[in-house]
Amino acid sequence: MSDVKIETLAKALGISKSGFYWHFNNRDELLDCLLDFWVHEVTEVITENSEISALDPMTRLRRTAEIILDFHLVRYEIGIRQWALKNEKAAEMVALVNKRRMDFIGEALRELGFAGEDLEMRTMLFVCYHTWESPMFADLSVEHRRKLINRRLELITSR
Repeated sequence: MSDVKIETLAKALGISKSGFYWHFNNRDELLDCLLDFWVHEVTEVITENSEISALDPMTRLRRTAEIILDFHLVRYEIGIRQWALKNEKAAEMVALVNKRRMDFIGEALRELGFAGEDLEMRTMLFVCYHTWESPMFADLSVEHRRKLINRRLELITSR
């Protein structure tokens, strides 16, 4: 994100530099807001949702996968994670998001009776798959992705 310049950004958005500064005090504030947006819109929208948390564990996993797909919640993953390789604050936020995702999915799998390394592996599989499916397999249709959700959940939760 070091190459994000206010003048270039304002021009691309069709606003003046003063228009940018009406909303943000400086570039760092913009970048902080981007990180906060990413944390909330792609993770907390699920992990802090009391309606989703109240679902039985299998339905919670299925609903999480559907929301990620329906709202394309992974659309910023590559950019944010690339930024985190060079920026300490971004790296801290990525670590926070990873932990929240792992805790949320891990709790559902724990409720299904998994524990120890088995729980950790299944949680990592779910989180990794749902984070990287879209960027890795961009040619898959939404319909095909939707069909794969139930099969994937069977594999991750089978004994």
